[in-house]
Amino acid sequence: MARARIVVGMSGGVDSSVAAALLVEQGHDVVGVTLRVWPWRADEDPTRRFGSCCSSESVDDARQVARRLGIPHYLLNTEREFDRAVIAGFVDEYRAGRTPVPCVLCNRDVKFGSLLHRARAWDAVAVATGHYARITHDGRSGRHLLWRSADPAKDQSDFLWPLTQDQLAAARFPVGHLTKAEVRGAARQLGLVTADKPESQEICFVPDDDYRGFLRRRDPTMFLPGAIVDAETGRTIGEHRGLPSYTIGQRKGLGLATSRPLYVVDLDPERNAVVVGTAEALEQARLTADQANFIACDPPQAPLRVAAKIRHNHAPAPATIRALEPGRVEVVFDRPQRAVTPGQSVVFYDGDCVVGGGVIQRGRPG
Repeated sequence: MARARIVVGMSGGVDSSVAAALLVEQGHDVVGVTLRVWPWRADEDPTRRFGSCCSSESVDDARQVARRLGIPHYLLNTEREFDRAVIAGFVDEYRAGRTPVPCVLCNRDVKFGSLLHRARAWDAVAVATGHYARITHDGRSGRHLLWRSADPAKDQSDFLWPLTQDQLAAARFPVGHLTKAEVRGAARQLGLVTADKPESQEICFVPDDDYRGFLRRRDPTMFLPGAIVDAETGRTIGEHRGLPSYTIGQRKGLGLATSRPLYVVDLDPERNAVVVGTAEALEQARLTADQANFIACDPPQAPLRVAAKIRHNHAPAPATIRALEPGRVEVVFDRPQRAVTPGQSVVFYDGDCVVGGGVIQRGRPG
């Protein structure tokens, strides 16, 4: 493999640390970069000064790993672009009654957007991250293909479906062929300070994983109370505490005294209403998605069989997809799926290969 300059996004976690180490072992000219996406706040707990992704502790861990590997390390202030590309969209989606996936926007617009642009200005050929996914090049079609990782439990390919061919060509996922246990083992063998660092399951820019508190501080008007409406009768049967306080499929915490269990089946921002219904009302066999991106093929001219995944922890289900106008696609499942949630990603697979994906749209009548 020819020596190349590669910029590695180093979060201060074990995955990106080992990604950098593997590239060094392969003889590449590696540059470590940590993105500061959140402004400094004085706090006795260093992990809360930025948020979990770029606390002073995480930056220090990334710097120590870089020193151990003998590579340069830089801290880049990307607050403004992260706010514009990720946080503003996150807030807008909740305001519109949808549940977004901020990691998808971050990957497309920041890590493989602005960071890749900077990397090329530094004569780097690629940006590498600690994502659990794989990329290959298909010589017959000329396409770069995205695949699930070797560790099914850690696979992150569903956060990468919007990447373009140009972005995939310049992306590297060095740990995608390893299991999490193998990554930790490699980190211990190399003596990296992040080897046994626990994983964070939080939204990186939301302290304490309190996204409702974050949204309330950002825009309190999203939490205006409104009606809880019965989907079958259209009657108001209660009052909600603001649309972002609820999620599709939620049963507990509704404050309703009813003879049958009711679940949130829709969030209607036009009426500022939470719509509730029975468990059967949560089942949907059809959805539409926009912002569609196809990786393994062009938008299909004929119905295409896939396995479609509607959230990160959802098992892909057999479905048929049909391209509508540019950027939109219809998905029809063989069997209805529970709690299809607008704003989440729907990702299409052919085996382990990512065919493409899109953002689920609100299609349920209120």
